[in-house]
Amino acid sequence: MLLLAGVAAPIAGARAAGPVDALLHAYPDSLAGFDGTDLIWRDGTHMPVGIGRPERSPEEQLRDGSILDQLRLPYPAGAALLPAPEDDPGRVRNRAFFAKMYGDCWTGAVAPKLARVVWLPRTWGHTVSITTVNGVDRRLAAISRELDDLPAEDKKYLYPLGGSYVCRTVADTGQPSQHAAGAAIDINPAYSDYWLWRRPRGHVPVYANRIPQEIVTIFERHGFIWGGRWAHFDTMHFEYRPELLHYDPSVADVP
Repeated sequence: MLLLAGVAAPIAGARAAGPVDALLHAYPDSLAGFDGTDLIWRDGTHMPVGIGRPERSPEEQLRDGSILDQLRLPYPAGAALLPAPEDDPGRVRNRAFFAKMYGDCWTGAVAPKLARVVWLPRTWGHTVSITTVNGVDRRLAAISRELDDLPAEDKKYLYPLGGSYVCRTVADTGQPSQHAAGAAIDINPAYSDYWLWRRPRGHVPVYANRIPQEIVTIFERHGFIWGGRWAHFDTMHFEYRPELLHYDPSVADVP
C-alpha cells in the first residue's frame, strides 16, 4: 500500500501541526506551509484554516465548513466497518479551499485543466474527463489499469460509469460537488446505493452497499476516498482526498 513515506517541505519558518500537516503532505504542488493561522499557497495566497467547531450540527458544517471542519473526522481506510451515525469523513468540504485548488467551474476555470483518461482500457475503453491538478488524471489512469486486472465478476461494478467531471452542486447541500472540480468519479450506478434513494420518510437511511472491498482498496491506495464510508452513503462515488488517507503523492508509483 502506498502510504506516507516522506514530508513535503513547508516554507522556511512555517509551522504545521495535526490535521493541517496532512494537507501539506497531500498537496505539495499547491501548498507551501502553515503559519499557525493561515495555509500559505505556492503563489503566496494566505487562507485561514478557520476554527474546528464540533458543536456545530453536521448540516451546518456541510453548508459552511471551515478547512479544519473538513479534516475533523478520521477516515477509516481499509476497514470493512459500518459508519457511525452522522459520521461522513470527507463529506464536509471548504468551498474556498477546493475552488483555489482546482478552479471554479462556473467561471470556466476547471475545464482547461481537464484531461481524458481511458477507463478500463481492455474491458470498456471509454474516456472520462478528470483534472490534471495534483496529477489526479495519472492516478486515475493507474487505478483504471489495476481495476482492469480484476475478475469479470468484479468489473461489472465499474462500468458503465455514473460520470466524472460535471459542473454541479451536491443534491442535499447546494455546495459544489468534487465532480465540479474534476476530482471525482462515479462507478456503475446499477450496482450502487445512495442514501437519498433509500431514506424512509422521516427516518435515518439504512446503510446498504454492494461494492466489493477489492475495488475500494485500489482506489484508496491511490489517494481516493469512498462515499461508502459515509453514514450518508454514496457507494458509487470516489474522490481524490489524499489528506484523509495519509497518502504521500511524492512517493506514489504513478508513471
